Amino acid sequence: MYLHKPGLSGPRKLTFLFICSLFLVGTYSSAKADTASDTALLDRSSRLFVNVVKAAQPAVVNIRVEKSVKSSGGFPGGNDEMFNNPFFEHFFGPQSPNSPSRQYRQQGQGSGFIISRDGYILTNNHVVQDADSVTVRLSDEREFKAKVIGSDPQTDVALIQIKDSGQLPTLTLGNSDALEVGEWVIAIGNPFGLNQTVTVGVVSAKGRNRVGINEYESFIQTDAAINPGNSGGPLLNTHGEVIGINSALFSRTGGYMGIGFAIPINMVKAIEGQLQKQGKVTRGWLGVAIQDVDENLAKSFDLKTAKGILVSEVQADSPAASAGLQQGDVILQLNERVLKDVSDLRNQVALIPPGTKATLHIIREGQEKDIELAIGEQPSNFGQIAQTENDTSNLTQFGLTLQNMTPELAEQLGYKKSQKGVVISAVEPGSPAALAGLQAGNLIEEVNKQKVTSLQELQLGMKKSSHPKRLLLKIRSGNMSQYVVLVTE
Repeated sequence: MYLHKPGLSGPRKLTFLFICSLFLVGTYSSAKADTASDTALLDRSSRLFVNVVKAAQPAVVNIRVEKSVKSSGGFPGGNDEMFNNPFFEHFFGPQSPNSPSRQYRQQGQGSGFIISRDGYILTNNHVVQDADSVTVRLSDEREFKAKVIGSDPQTDVALIQIKDSGQLPTLTLGNSDALEVGEWVIAIGNPFGLNQTVTVGVVSAKGRNRVGINEYESFIQTDAAINPGNSGGPLLNTHGEVIGINSALFSRTGGYMGIGFAIPINMVKAIEGQLQKQGKVTRGWLGVAIQDVDENLAKSFDLKTAKGILVSEVQADSPAASAGLQQGDVILQLNERVLKDVSDLRNQVALIPPGTKATLHIIREGQEKDIELAIGEQPSNFGQIAQTENDTSNLTQFGLTLQNMTPELAEQLGYKKSQKGVVISAVEPGSPAALAGLQAGNLIEEVNKQKVTSLQELQLGMKKSSHPKRLLLKIRSGNMSQYVVLVTE
């Protein structure tokens, strides 16, 4: 509109047009430069992921396992009521609970990654547990028979080894403590048998515990897609360092739903060293019963804030008792490490070699003080003791470990607060429960057609059963529920 202003004519008009043209060219050039700069930045980011993956893929392996599994009633899974259906009898003949058991070969697969030139490979315990044979396939399609060096079911870590005359590619172990929420991470594995699959996401959370997957938990949570078959594969940072072992996914469908869990590599390092040297893990032990401090407990113990871990019991003849730790003490720090909760203390103590000196910073009757003690060795029956305290239902014969539902568990597993039952915290591989398809995180709502809301009620329901080796359960998984029959010999 400025071109039509009165008085804008002749040389002035030409000058104005020239200036406008220069402005438009400059604006276009600036926009083009910005676009080029943005594109270059995206290209560099893309190349970063590409270069990390190219360097890491040769050290990521596919793991295949075979194991012998005994079926119940002549069929894998032991679901006799289903197989006594006339449709199945037409093809397979009549079946009964007294039919002889049969052995069959079960195959499974997972992922792993090479950490040393002499063939040591880290993976999950649940990938290789009870395997009769383990086969490792490298990215170049070479295959090797692997030996299980050692495994740790309580953290779900396993170490295997292959023998190769050449120099094997390896991955560098990073520092998971330095990892921050929001960082980019890369998962590589073999989901659903699709070799060398790469997914990218961010760290969604750190220190996830009480998920009910392992005995010792401090998971890295990520939205990088993790699916069945990814188990045991590496979770990498943008420097190509392993900061976790992909271990589990949260899902109501069995597939990816945006939440995956990885075992932090700093926890794995201490375990891997022991597995390589002695084939097993020896854990530290205090000998105390502990609980988190909430607002009500803080008021009751005259604490200024609701923080720390309350000692509710001290076991006789334990390291804690020898050092003078008392019931009612509140533990704030372990060796200068500020403790977040009960799981943090348990994890840290378990990773300390027995005999090591440690310092606990506590509050006792309103006064802060330090207590020095020597970390003891965790008793060999520690796992059985913990299981007995958690699971009084005698369901171990069916391969189930259970725990009471809590508000925290309900939230983590996606159940409504109004839903009642007993949570399955672990399923023994090859057990009747595993063969029936039960999984950790499932909710038991009924036992033998009786509703249960606690382990005590479940035990009472068990006692009323006229068939102690046959169990009818109503199982909920997400929004779906179904009846499952478990049969043991």
